[in-house]
Amino acid sequence: MIAILLLSLFSELQWRPIGPIRGGRTKAASGVPQRPGTFYIGAVDGGVFATSDYGRTWTPIFDDQPTGSIGAIAVAPSNPDVIYVGSGEGLQRPDLSVGDGIYKSVDAGKTWRHLGLRDGQQIPQIAVDSRDPSRLFVAVLGHPYGPNEERGIFRSTDGGETFQRVLYKDADTGGADVVIDPANPAVVYASLWEARQAPWENGEFSGPGSGLFKSTDGGTTWKQLAKGLPDHEHDGLGRIGIGLAPSRTSRVFATVQTKKGGFLYRSDDGGESWTRICDDARVAERADDFAEVKVDPQDPDVVLTASVVVWRSTDGGKTFVAFRGAPGGDDYHRIWIDPVRPSTILIASDQGAIVTVNGGASWSSWYNQPTAQMFHVTADNAFPYRLCGGQQESGSACVSSRGADGAITFRDWHPAGVEEYGYAAPDPLDPDLVYGGKITRWDRRTGDQQEVSPAPVRRPDYRVVRTQPVLFSPTDPHTLYFASNVVWKTVDGGRRWTKISPDLTRAKWDDPPNVGKYRGTDDAKPSQRGVVYALAPSPIDPKTIWAGTDDGLIHVTHDGGKTWREVTPRQLVPWAKVSILEAGHSDARTAYAAIDTMRLDEMRPHLLRTHDGGKTWKEISDGLPPGGIARVVREDPRRPGLLFCGTEQSVYVSFDDGDQWQPLRLNMPSTSIRDLIVKDDDLAVATHGRGFWILDDIEPLREITDSIASEEAHLFRPRTALRVRWNTNTDTPLPPDEPASPNPPDGAVIDYLVKTPGGEVTLEIVDPAGKIVRKYSSADKIEPLRDDGNVPRWWIRPPPKLSGEPGLHRFVWDLHWGNAPHVLEGGYPIAAIPGNTPKEPRGPWAVPGKYAVRLTAAGKTLTQPLLVKIDPRVKTPAAALAQQLALSQRLAAALDEDFDALTKVREARKQHPDDKRLEELEGSAEPRRPGEKREEKPALAPWNGRLAALYDLLQSSDAAPTPQAAAAAEKVLAETAALVKSTAAALHLR
Repeated sequence: MIAILLLSLFSELQWRPIGPIRGGRTKAASGVPQRPGTFYIGAVDGGVFATSDYGRTWTPIFDDQPTGSIGAIAVAPSNPDVIYVGSGEGLQRPDLSVGDGIYKSVDAGKTWRHLGLRDGQQIPQIAVDSRDPSRLFVAVLGHPYGPNEERGIFRSTDGGETFQRVLYKDADTGGADVVIDPANPAVVYASLWEARQAPWENGEFSGPGSGLFKSTDGGTTWKQLAKGLPDHEHDGLGRIGIGLAPSRTSRVFATVQTKKGGFLYRSDDGGESWTRICDDARVAERADDFAEVKVDPQDPDVVLTASVVVWRSTDGGKTFVAFRGAPGGDDYHRIWIDPVRPSTILIASDQGAIVTVNGGASWSSWYNQPTAQMFHVTADNAFPYRLCGGQQESGSACVSSRGADGAITFRDWHPAGVEEYGYAAPDPLDPDLVYGGKITRWDRRTGDQQEVSPAPVRRPDYRVVRTQPVLFSPTDPHTLYFASNVVWKTVDGGRRWTKISPDLTRAKWDDPPNVGKYRGTDDAKPSQRGVVYALAPSPIDPKTIWAGTDDGLIHVTHDGGKTWREVTPRQLVPWAKVSILEAGHSDARTAYAAIDTMRLDEMRPHLLRTHDGGKTWKEISDGLPPGGIARVVREDPRRPGLLFCGTEQSVYVSFDDGDQWQPLRLNMPSTSIRDLIVKDDDLAVATHGRGFWILDDIEPLREITDSIASEEAHLFRPRTALRVRWNTNTDTPLPPDEPASPNPPDGAVIDYLVKTPGGEVTLEIVDPAGKIVRKYSSADKIEPLRDDGNVPRWWIRPPPKLSGEPGLHRFVWDLHWGNAPHVLEGGYPIAAIPGNTPKEPRGPWAVPGKYAVRLTAAGKTLTQPLLVKIDPRVKTPAAALAQQLALSQRLAAALDEDFDALTKVREARKQHPDDKRLEELEGSAEPRRPGEKREEKPALAPWNGRLAALYDLLQSSDAAPTPQAAAAAEKVLAETAALVKSTAAALHLR
């Protein structure tokens, strides 16, 4: 099925971001002095964002690029249109994402071009000459898990067309920081850092390569600066961050990591000699993570450091006070101070980026940046369902897939009592209970969180790492599984646990080759340290469970854990992490495995498949591009062999059981896909930098075949449509710039395929009696959006357009009958949604039941059944909804008759302006003023308003009409019928 996705066949299927809208780890930040209010930030796996309003709103400007992992941003001081972006986080820590080199824009981020340094993987800093936008230095940290040559400090003098490595130690030492003297661009400071992540979690290596260097000839030659600074032999010298005082460039600060902690040093002679200026260990705490020091552009005594807290000194670094921070630690990475307006400061942290314009008295928000780093995704059984998971740096979140107020806002998500790295497992029988982490139970109703771990106190035979599996059995909703180095099971919510496996990890191994020169050191000494990292209970056989470890083993049990059999594929070497296991949905002997080899310094994707219970495994990675490890693989529960895969950059789909993969990125930015699930008819993913995303209604992917793709026209079977109120907000709308995510489509989703251009396409909705409920045509004229009365056009939902162009199209019927009834005073609800507010009234709501969708295209008429159900939260009987529809249809018909009669009367009055009878028939649409006792006689204009008010009253609720409403409707209907009859008679006499 290689041809299925050619020519963007599925381009109208769109991923929908749902949040949570709160910032994630953001390491790159820069402002633009020439353009006050303009700033750029780079999230470590969320791409590049820009603001022009001091951080009130942020817009992604890098989403069409092949990577979202960002470590550095630099705006050329002499040309604000020139921006350089370095990809890769530029850190040494678990769970990171690497990049693919350096990018450049010459039009302020509108377009980008890749320049080079592709194998550097991590770029933590870029410095651009203050006078020449084409001269820059790039600190390249290199591979986090292995040696490589493309690392150190690189220089370009032609805007990145070519790079020359000008400072290099060895293949184990990378560039960590670089700063150009703004007063004398020939002077450059740089730091090198020798550090490596081990193949096992929480393991790291270091060596003597770290140091601080200075060049006075533009980077051609370098001198190491060491006088007064720690060294590796005695102090365990590590990462160094550099800060230059722009108003006194002989003053240089350095945050210095040592084995005793991080400390701040100062030089007043251009780096020739150094003094530890401050003994407060908090000022440069965790200097290997943050390493940031900045000096006020106009006052060399004002110094800021980024650490767990941002600290500020006014005495040249001797003493500090807290400038910005919070309990638990916001963990700050970057500080940018406006050289023209030093009270304007941009700070990037693990929580996102914020701006102050008043020297820190107040700040913008980081709850407007959709850069959350999620680890895993699960869905509960509530309606609307919620996606839940742990978020790096911020705890956890359960986010509703649909907001009650027309969009998903801050009202629709909440932390879920799970630690930041954890799985979240909502109870299948009670969605208000969420288990997660290592391990807790959280009750949404009370907020109570209780630790229910199998081992409340750690012991030698119990090992865990950051992320451990927590999931309910797909065949028994009472059974919850958890894994440490063994597999655990509870059937009473964690009060009692049963160990159902031995230690499934490697007892011994040979160091992987990428350990390299550190082989034989104490840090590389083999010891049993692995954990069970992936669990997959079978959805078919309750006794079959697959288990994979982060040190490269796979086991399976077919008797509920009494016995386990190792079925490790021969391809798995020690410390090839089994990231995700997926048990087959149609065959208990089938399983799939996503293997993460990043920690072996190997970035190719690896997916494995077995159909014989693990006796043999086949690699199924064809079509997945190199350079992006595979993080997750899942099988669709309904179509055997329909697989979905998440890699370090994107989502992929296979229609042939993994033999061939094709991209399913669509409109999603490039970001690390850490997990994905099929929830009912939707595909949901957890990204490690852009939050949760949903691909609504994957029925076309389930149904498509090569033969369907070649048909002249095809109508896909629509999934069950839910009659759900789009917007139940009774308040004024949130401001248009308030962060929000889109709701699911408002109605029945209908997918169809047209192969040949030309010719009219029609779509009809037909009720069980054969009556046409709604009809659309590709020939329908669509008026452009314009301001409507006092409603600005940017609030208005565009009218639906049925396409007749070649390709697959997605159309939404809003579950309303016919066209809107003719009212004199139509309008838009006060609870509006930007760009998605339909004009009211619409046709009457269709009642739940069976319908048919009829497509006519390319000379063919195709029909599919459509089932409409009521919102599952609504308990109104079907008969009551039928009564509502019948009365609403009568009111709608009366509105049309009234409007038609009124139109004729108004035309007649133009010919007979003094005709009192016509004047009385028309009446006044102006409502009575408060206290006015004017008797209102039946007339067409005011009675149109009465009909409209009653129609709106009936349509505004999923309930039977109240007796008083029904009585009022009958009265007005009778009066309107009499009015229409009188009008006809009066007009007949003219």
